[in-house]
This record gives sequence, C-alpha cells and structure tokens, in this order.
Amino acid sequence: MIVEESHKKKQTSDETLSFTVGNVSFKMIRIEHGTFMMGATPEMDCPNDEEKPVHEVTISKDYYMGKTQVTQELWQAVMRDNPSHFKDEIMGKKHPVDSVSWYDCQEFIKKLNALTGKQFRLPTEAEWEYAARGGNKSLHTQYSGSDDIDSVAWYYGNSGSQTHPVAKKSPNELGLYDMSGNVWEWCNDCYGDDYYAKSPAVDPQGPLAGFRVLRGGGCGDDPWFCRSSHRYWNCPDDGDHDCGFRLAL
Repeated sequence: MIVEESHKKKQTSDETLSFTVGNVSFKMIRIEHGTFMMGATPEMDCPNDEEKPVHEVTISKDYYMGKTQVTQELWQAVMRDNPSHFKDEIMGKKHPVDSVSWYDCQEFIKKLNALTGKQFRLPTEAEWEYAARGGNKSLHTQYSGSDDIDSVAWYYGNSGSQTHPVAKKSPNELGLYDMSGNVWEWCNDCYGDDYYAKSPAVDPQGPLAGFRVLRGGGCGDDPWFCRSSHRYWNCPDDGDHDCGFRLAL
C-alpha cells in the first residue's frame, strides 16, 4: 500500500531544520564538522578494549542530527503502526519508538525519504559519538551533556525501567536530547571490536560486515552503558525492547 502524507520543510535558522509529516513535526540540528578524540578518553573511565585505542577522527562535512530520538507518533505517521513495547495511553506518542530492528529503521527511512524528498539516514558511529560529545562545543563530560547522569538521561536509576517522553531531560551542548539513555540508538555501521586500531582518520564508515552498532544506553541500563564512548552491537534483524534510533541528514 502506498502511504501518502502531506509534508513540508521549514528552515528556521542555519542551525535547525524543521519537517512535518502528516501532523507530526520533528527538528534536525546542524552539527558543524570538526576533529575529536574518539574512544576511551580519560573522562570516560573505561578499561574496555572495545573503546581503545583512543584515536583522532575528523568529520569532514557538516551534517544534521535529530534533535530527539524518533518518536512513536512520527513512526506511526510514516509506517501506520507502532511496534513499541513501552506504550503509554497519555504520553506514549512522545515516547521514543522502541522494539525496532536495524532493518526496520531502514524501511522507515526509505518511506520517510519518499514522503519528504530528502535523504535521511542513520548516523555513522563516528558521527554519533561526535554529536553525543557535543561536537566542537564539547565540554568533555562522561555522559552526553553532563557528568551528572540524572540531569541528562533516563536509565535504571530513575526511569522505572521504562522509556519516557523525549526531551524531558537537559540537552547536550548542541541541543540534542537523550543521547544518553531512554533507548539505544542504531548506527549505520557494522561493528568490529578491533576497528578502532585500523579505522580511517577521516569519516570512518565501519567494517564491511558484521553486527550493527548501537549507542547511548537505554532506560534499563546502568550508567556505564550510557557513557558517550560506550559501544554495543546487535543482530540487524533483532528489535529488542530498548532499541530505537535517531535520524541523520
């Protein structure tokens, strides 16, 4: 069945793009290109080899990231269903969509692009971490936007082990919400536990094959998993209750 939705784009400033699909609006924040240290930098307090070696990465072009995780209402506007485990009768439409696989995300993006005429995508792992760390405005905090996890993230210590409406915690330096906690976010890359030792210094895209990367931690996780450098992976056809995503453009 062909899904037909009205859509519009409004450029509100050089920093933000606003889109509407059906009656659901969402915003994208411009991330200026730059260079950062990716991996287990000192503030991350991490002994895990998967986050090492710390290495310099350059993101060569500006790009946009979703101000929030994709919500259940946006998913419904595009896909006409809601696969989420964490539904709320009152506030559910503002919760992040969950229980979606990497392949589900690709199908959503394909339909969204057809509706809008744009080229939305999942972020690369490097783009995700650069944005989570605050880009070239980074304050070098352990979590995205703060060293105080309760101020920026829904995690097991404050969430009741369920998702919450997006943008209820403080944003990071770039104005991005929930980069730590709430739901794990799929990235486009395949995962390689030794990839950091051999990845390109400019715009790394990940290994050619393997499981797919997840970032950010979820509502049921301890603070360790919500650090901006933490890496995780899953089968691309597996949509666990805590798996969601954020758009890039």
